[in-house]
Amino acid sequence: MSNQPRLDPFRKSDFFEDGTSARPLPAGTVPRGFLREDRAFHAGLGPDGKFVADLPIRLGPEVLHRGRERYDIFCSPCHGRSGDGQGMVVERGFKRPASLHTDRLRAERIGYLFDVMTNGFGEMSSYAAQVPPGDRWAIAAYIRALQLSQGVPAALLSPADLARLEEAARSPDRPPPGEGK
Repeated sequence: MSNQPRLDPFRKSDFFEDGTSARPLPAGTVPRGFLREDRAFHAGLGPDGKFVADLPIRLGPEVLHRGRERYDIFCSPCHGRSGDGQGMVVERGFKRPASLHTDRLRAERIGYLFDVMTNGFGEMSSYAAQVPPGDRWAIAAYIRALQLSQGVPAALLSPADLARLEEAARSPDRPPPGEGK
């Protein structure tokens, strides 16, 4: 059994007409577990080839919680915990990344945020190898929550929240509501 006839991969062979021992894969062969037919989930693209506007996963508290965890691990070192672009890398002399609160990024479809995490953009490298697609969508959902938290129009606040905000504005020495407990 230790001395069986075999063909070494990528070696010359007289057995096949093309002269190689390695055989080409049949057309349409997909590695196990890598089919990725759902373009919205795996690429952030809709049927029209444009970025999706809606989250392709079900949004719930657990998704936002997971998104916050993953954001804090992978994104906050550069973009900061609040998404303002003042992460610890800026303190160490690196170039300041974009704030996630710019009008341009607020107006982008959520598929764009997923695409940037997947493929990188500018100085930012791809995180596709480190962060699975489900977690990238959770991060994108959390980024949307961060964007909403930093730019809520006063008309959308409840009267109680509006009163707390006005009280905090009158007392600059007090920590913002929810902090310093």
